[in-house]
Amino acid sequence: MHSLLALNSLPKIGPIRVRRLLERFGDADAVLAARKDDLIRVDGIGEETASILHKWQDFTDPTTELREATERGITILTPDDELFPPALREAYDAPLLLYVWGKLEARDRHAIGIVGTRRCTMYGRNATKLISFQLAHAGFTIVSGLARGVDTVAHEAALAANGRTIAVLGSGLAQLFPAENLALAEKIAEGRGAVVSEFPLHTKPDKQTFPQRNRIVAAWSRAVVVTECARKSGSLITANLAGDYGRPVYAVPGPIDQESSGGCNQLIREGATLVTSGADIIDDLGELPFARPASLPTVEKSTLPELPPDEAKVFAALGEGEAGVDRIVDATGLPAPVVATSLMKLEMRKLVRALPGFRYVKR
Repeated sequence: MHSLLALNSLPKIGPIRVRRLLERFGDADAVLAARKDDLIRVDGIGEETASILHKWQDFTDPTTELREATERGITILTPDDELFPPALREAYDAPLLLYVWGKLEARDRHAIGIVGTRRCTMYGRNATKLISFQLAHAGFTIVSGLARGVDTVAHEAALAANGRTIAVLGSGLAQLFPAENLALAEKIAEGRGAVVSEFPLHTKPDKQTFPQRNRIVAAWSRAVVVTECARKSGSLITANLAGDYGRPVYAVPGPIDQESSGGCNQLIREGATLVTSGADIIDDLGELPFARPASLPTVEKSTLPELPPDEAKVFAALGEGEAGVDRIVDATGLPAPVVATSLMKLEMRKLVRALPGFRYVKR
């Protein structure tokens, strides 16, 4: 573990080159003990990289790193560990290590990535909340990046659904970013998922670490959903990476005159599957993480289950036609967040169906 920690901490040497070194020398200990002349003979290892490897002790202290991780309650997994995500392990550029704050579970292999803009509109926020809540409620683990905006909403909705969620950082766990999401990260790590990173504990985020983080989200996930993003967005990087890994890509359509939806509309034009609810994704994947659970009941048309008061009000307010959230709020007198949550639950009960533009109709 110490030697692998050292290799993972060295500058200008990524996981692909480290794997070439491991293939050549057999294990991490042998790589660090290799002569400089032998290191240079490995494909992709030039003079500068060989010098860094030869003087690795000038750059990192794996003993101190491991001790601090232990003190912080952080587990470090290698690809050989049972709980290391299998889909991530199989990626050609899989991380050498995962620092894990919280706990991974076997069911986290049934993961769906949800990503989008940091500057999400109310439209994007509602779309993210709906889809993340439904997928988490169905048993999928929601993977996102703990960033402001869509990522934050995706994690929060998964928690609201009593589901699991994984936050993948573009920084070390001792440099959590953004700082205002520390409380959310703590809530995730306290038994509802995990906060993970491939970077050494005190790595600060920069323009290189975020794309590296995005590849983990894409490789880990069974599919990736983009709920709202502009044409120039890191979310498009994640979507493209998902395509490279052979993962399905889904996108929520948005108003054509809104810059914040330009990236999603572009993805759909280029072949991503248009979705308006979590049910669309489940139907397209053709599977649930487990056998159909009680939380996804099928309802006979001739019967209506007894509903909690708020859901009953919302269901009654739909009438016989379609209705938007604003109209339902006016009709019921309930706060908009309560209406949105009730609609999610009614959709999971197969009692209502979501239409484009956040309109709903009884099934």
